[in-house]
Amino acid sequence: MSEPAPKAASAQPLDADTAAAVRAVYHLYDPPLWLVTAAETAAPGSRCGGCIATFVARAAIVGDRPRMVTGIARQHHTWRMIEASDRFAVALLPESALGLVWRFGLATGKDTDKYAGLPDLRTPLGNPRVEGLLAWLDCRVEKRMDTGDRTVYLAEVTGGGVLADGNPLTAGRLMDLAPPDKRAELDRLYARDGGIDAAAIDAWRAAVRG
Repeated sequence: MSEPAPKAASAQPLDADTAAAVRAVYHLYDPPLWLVTAAETAAPGSRCGGCIATFVARAAIVGDRPRMVTGIARQHHTWRMIEASDRFAVALLPESALGLVWRFGLATGKDTDKYAGLPDLRTPLGNPRVEGLLAWLDCRVEKRMDTGDRTVYLAEVTGGGVLADGNPLTAGRLMDLAPPDKRAELDRLYARDGGIDAAAIDAWRAAVRG
């Protein structure tokens, strides 16, 4: 009778030097910021969510079968909207759209209507759409994976387009352009969300690895 396979050792946080080396790798590239939007249903007037994300990427090279992948933190209101509808839209922002970053990135949709005062515009799939975008894609969820802190969605792209000329707003450029009070708030929220994510990752790893 064969011996049972040993359980994988529980992962531990990286030591300070290794963590700094990983951050140095991350700092070699500047990811674009995406506005991720979703609605509970496609019907006009339904509850909507939206958040700013960097975990968004092209997931296929086949031109007539486009796919995207995104990871949305499970504590976000937008995550609830995607779970309810299996749909979402992603949009690139121009550098002039800092107001959209403050609207969708500094508050929570759990207790704030981020669409207050905006027209109820929808994509063909029924996802919320706002004015002032650089480009957008409509997405339908094909597969999801729970990673503890996030749900990673693989989605087929059903439509989209470029709306204006210009460079997409990136994470690094946002920090360059943000006034001191906004940057301080971004740093505070990043640290807060990092703590929430760390606890969720540790719990997930403990459950998976035993």
